[in-house]
Amino acid sequence: MRGEGRGEVSAGGVRAGPPVSSARRAVHVVSGKRLGDAHPRQEGPADLRLVPPALAAWATAALALDASVAVAAGIALVCLVVAGVLSARARVPSVRTEVLPARRRWAGVTLAATLLCVGAAAVSAGLHGADVRRGPVPGLAREYAIVTAEVEIGSDPRLSRPKVGGDRATSSTVLVPGVVRRVEVRDGTSVATRTPVLMIVDAEESARAEAARAEGGSPWLGLLPSTRVRVTGRLAPATVGGDRVAGVLRVRYGGPPSVVAEPSAVQRVAGRLRAGLREATDGLPADARALLPGLVVGDTGRITPELDEAFKETDLAHTLAVSGSNLTIILALLLGPPGLAPRVERRGPAPRLGISLRGTALLGGGLTLGFVVVCRPDPSVLRAAACGAVVLLALATGRRRSLLPALATAVLLLVLYDPWLARSYGFLLSVLATGALLTVAPRWSAGLRRRGVPPRLAEALAAAGAAQALCAPVVAVLSARVSLVAVPCNLLVEFAVAPATVLGFAALVTAPVAMPVAKALAWCASWPAGWIAGIARAGAALPGGGVDWPGGWTGALLLALATVAVLLVVRRLLGRPWLCAVCGVLLVLAVVQPPRLTRVLTGWPPPGWRLAMCDVGQGDATVLAAGDGTGVVVDAGPAPELVDRCLRTLGITRVPLVVLTHFHADHVAGLPGVLRGREVGAIETTGFEEPVGQVEFVRREAAARKVPVVRAVAGERRRAGPLDWEVLWPPPRQTPEPEGPNDASVALGVRSGGLRMLLLGDLEPPAQRALARLPGAGRWRGVDVLKVAHHGSAYQDPDLIRAVAPRVALISCGADNSYGHPAPSTVAALRAGGARVLRTDRDGALAVVDAGGALRVARD
Repeated sequence: MRGEGRGEVSAGGVRAGPPVSSARRAVHVVSGKRLGDAHPRQEGPADLRLVPPALAAWATAALALDASVAVAAGIALVCLVVAGVLSARARVPSVRTEVLPARRRWAGVTLAATLLCVGAAAVSAGLHGADVRRGPVPGLAREYAIVTAEVEIGSDPRLSRPKVGGDRATSSTVLVPGVVRRVEVRDGTSVATRTPVLMIVDAEESARAEAARAEGGSPWLGLLPSTRVRVTGRLAPATVGGDRVAGVLRVRYGGPPSVVAEPSAVQRVAGRLRAGLREATDGLPADARALLPGLVVGDTGRITPELDEAFKETDLAHTLAVSGSNLTIILALLLGPPGLAPRVERRGPAPRLGISLRGTALLGGGLTLGFVVVCRPDPSVLRAAACGAVVLLALATGRRRSLLPALATAVLLLVLYDPWLARSYGFLLSVLATGALLTVAPRWSAGLRRRGVPPRLAEALAAAGAAQALCAPVVAVLSARVSLVAVPCNLLVEFAVAPATVLGFAALVTAPVAMPVAKALAWCASWPAGWIAGIARAGAALPGGGVDWPGGWTGALLLALATVAVLLVVRRLLGRPWLCAVCGVLLVLAVVQPPRLTRVLTGWPPPGWRLAMCDVGQGDATVLAAGDGTGVVVDAGPAPELVDRCLRTLGITRVPLVVLTHFHADHVAGLPGVLRGREVGAIETTGFEEPVGQVEFVRREAAARKVPVVRAVAGERRRAGPLDWEVLWPPPRQTPEPEGPNDASVALGVRSGGLRMLLLGDLEPPAQRALARLPGAGRWRGVDVLKVAHHGSAYQDPDLIRAVAPRVALISCGADNSYGHPAPSTVAALRAGGARVLRTDRDGALAVVDAGGALRVARD
C-alpha cells in the first residue's frame, strides 16, 4: 500500500501511523534519538557562529599567500596572544546582570575563535606560498634556463583549447600539472626540491597528440597522477596557471615520456576505472560520448570547444565538471531523501538493510573518499567532496539548522588544507551556490508554495533561481556576459542529471568486470546525457540567450544591484498574475527574438539585404542572401560564437554552400559556429591546403557532420535563389606556385538582383595582377561592392583598385588590431577612386541593400 511503512514526526515524537517492523523501527529509533530528533521546519534560527571564523580565514589565506613564512608566523603569534587575552577576559564574572556575562562570553569566544582561524590560515598560506618560491626552480624560470628535471604528475594531462591570433591558430598543446621533485642545475649536480610547475608539451606534435588521444594511445595524455617522469625543457615565468605554479616548463616533444616511477596502486585502479568508462561510452552518439565521462568523473577530454561554449552560454558548465551534486545523487540513493532522514521510516538501501544512521554516515564517508580518488583530488573535486559532506550531514541528521555550520566548517578546513582555493573563482562559486541552496532557496520555496505553486516545482524554481542570483555576479566577472536562459535550462536538465549520473556510475563500476553490461548501462545513460547536451545547444542558439555585461568587479556590483532591483519588482508582481504573464511573454520574445519581430523593432537586418559582412573581429565572415532564411557563407571568422550570433540575427537557418577562401585561422576557425544547428549543403575550399593543421580541422568538422568538402576551380558557376556567382580565382594550375595561402584565396564575382559584387579573399598584389589579366576579367570592372582583400592591408595592386572602381568598399577587421589594418594608403586609394569605405571595426556589422537601383549600406 502507498502509505504503508511510514510514520510522522511531531514535536512530541512519533504519531500513530501504519505498523512497521519492530527490527527496522528499533534500528532507527535508537540511532535517531540524537541525530534525527527535530524536523527541519521546527528548528530555530540558523547558527551563524562559525561563519565569521570561516570568512576571516578565507580572506587571510587569500592575502597571506604572498607573505613570507616569518610574516605569517608573526600574524599567527599576535592572533594567538590576543585570542588568549580575550578568552581570559570572557571568564571574568560581571557584577551588572546575569545576561551580560553570557553574551560577553559568547562574543569573546567567537572573536577568539576567529583570531585563531586567522592565525592558522596565515601559517598555512605562508607555507604554501613558500613552496612556490622555494628552491632553484623560480630563479631558473626567471633566467629561461634549459633544465632536466624529475616531475611528479599532479593531475590528469589535458589538451589546451586552440586560440586564434590573426591568421594563425595555436595548436592544442598538452598541459600537464606537476611538481618538480629533482632538478639538475648548471654544474650538473642534482638538487631535490618540491616546486609546483605546469608542463607544456611543445605544439610541434600536438596535432599527432590529438589524433592519438582520439584513438586512446597518446603517451602524454595517458599519464596518471603520481607518475614520475624525467623531462628536458625550458623553464619560463608562470604566465599560465596563476600564482599556484612557480613556472612553466616547456617540453619539446621527443616521443613517449621517460617514466622513472610508476603511479601508485590507488591511482592505477582509478585510472582503470576511468578508462573503462571511456571504453563503455565509445559507441555512443558524439554528445553523450563527450558528456557522460565529464558528468560522472570530471573527465572532459572529449568535450569539443563548440559544446563547451554552449554549456558556458547557458550557465550549465557546472555539469561538465565534478560538483557536489554528483556525490549528492549517489548519497541520496544510499540514504534516501533528506526530508525523511529524521523520521522512523526512511527510504534507500541503508535503512532497508538495517544500517544505523551512524553506520550509514560512515558508509557515505567511505563512498566520498572513493569519489575523491576516482575523480582525482583536484581543487574542484575537493570542493565537490566538501559540498557532498555537507549534504551527507543533512541526510544523516535531517536538520537544516546544522547545514550552515557544516558549510562554514567545510570552507574553513578546505582553506586551511589548500589556501590557493581562497583565490579560486570556482571555489567562490561553489560556496555561493551551496549557501544559496541552504539559506535563500528554502525561503523562496516557501513563498512560492504560499502562492499556490506545487511543492516540487517550487523547490526546483527556488533552488535554480537562488543559485543563479548569487552566482551570476561572479560569472559576469569571468565572462562579461549574463545568461537569460540559465534558470530555465537548469530546470530542464535537472531531472536528467540524476539518471545520467547514476547509470554512469554503474557503468564505471561494472566496466572492469563486465564490459557488455557497462556498455548497456552507458547506452541507457546516453539518453539523459544527450538531453542535457541538447538543452545546452538549444539555449545557446537562442538569439537573446545572453546579454553582454561590463566585466570585472565593477560589473559584478552593477549586476548585484540589478538583481536586487529585479527581485523587488518580481516580489510585487507575484500578486498580479496577468502582469506576470505579460512580463513572461515579453521576456520570451526578448530571448527568442523572432526574426520578423526583431526586424520591425531594430531594423536589422534591413529588408532586401543582399550582402552582410559580420563583425567578427580580426577575420572575415560574409553572408550572401539566397532566399528566405537561406544564405551562402563566405568564410567563417576566427570564433564560432561570433559568426553563429551573426547568422542568428540574420535569420539564416539553411546554408547551401560555405566557401572558405583559404585555410588561415581567421577565416576557418569559426566553422563550427556556421554548422551549429543549420542545414549545410557543402563546403568549398581552395586547393592550396596549408596550414596543414587548419586543413585537418576543417575536414574533421565536416566529417563529423557529414558535410561534403569540394574544391573551388576558376570558371565554376553556381546559383541559389536570386543569387548567382562565379569562381574567378584560383586557376586549376596556378603558375607560379603561390608563396602562401593568401595568394591561393578563392575570389568570387557575385550577382544579386541588380548588384554586382567582388569578393577577393586575402589576395595579395601578385595574385591580384594575375587575376586582372585573366580572360573575362573585364566583366568585373566598375562593380557596385568590393570586399577589400586582406582586411585592407597595404599590400594591394593599385591598378586593380582603379579597374574595379567600386561604389562601396567593405573592410572586415578588428578594433585596435596589431596589424594596422586597414592601411591608410589603401583607404585613401579607394576613396580617391570614388568609393565609400566602411569598416567593421568602426561601423559594426554591415548590410548592403538594393533599394530599387539605389545602393544603400545599413549598419547594425
